[in-house]
Amino acid sequence: MNKIFVDFNNADSNGRIRLNTNGTLSDIEKYKIELLEGREILIFDDDEFEAIGVLKFSPEENIWVAELDWENLK
Repeated sequence: MNKIFVDFNNADSNGRIRLNTNGTLSDIEKYKIELLEGREILIFDDDEFEAIGVLKFSPEENIWVAELDWENLK
């Protein structure tokens, strides 16, 4: 499973993590990750939090987001 950096503070009003920060976009490009609806991805941050996110496209913001279960944040 691919692992990408995210900013867990960059969540939308639905609690989904926006995948539009420089670090995130850099990892997506570096690992050649194909963004597909429903694909699971491991997301992490500098504070050693990580979770499994499910990729979704947000038509409201025209960006990709990761939907996650905040109760299972490690």
